[in-house]
Amino acid sequence: MEAPEQRWERRIDALLGIAASSLLMVMMLLTFVDVVGRYLFNRPIHGGFELTELLLLVLIFAGLPLVSHADEHITMDFIDRFLDPRTRLGLDRAVHACVAALMFFMAWQLWIKAARISSYGDTTDVLRVTYAPFVYFSAAMVALSGLIHVYKAFARK
Repeated sequence: MEAPEQRWERRIDALLGIAASSLLMVMMLLTFVDVVGRYLFNRPIHGGFELTELLLLVLIFAGLPLVSHADEHITMDFIDRFLDPRTRLGLDRAVHACVAALMFFMAWQLWIKAARISSYGDTTDVLRVTYAPFVYFSAAMVALSGLIHVYKAFARK
């Protein structure tokens, strides 16, 4: 039988994976329709480029917690083979703690930037979509990634 913590982890992974896959599908369809409209009918989608940019931002930051949870960040493991298992575990925990601290710092800075963008009322040029919610979303996803790294730093292995 599966442990309860593994069950909720798999559910969250599945939810984030479905969200990321859906965003990628929407981007693909948007690009396809835009290209077909542009070259066959000389009628591209109004603001299609802006929509693609915003969807890409959401896709990248929605994928960050998935990458953090699956330990799929780029790593250099050239020193691991020289360490005994206990030291390697300590190093892994220290790295997760450092990454968590950096993620929280980045989330804090993104939140400050989002507040500034919100106060200016910045929008995209063509569709006039407000940028602030997207930057707040980015900050939230970076903070969630930080929480994942805190969990990994202190989880039993």
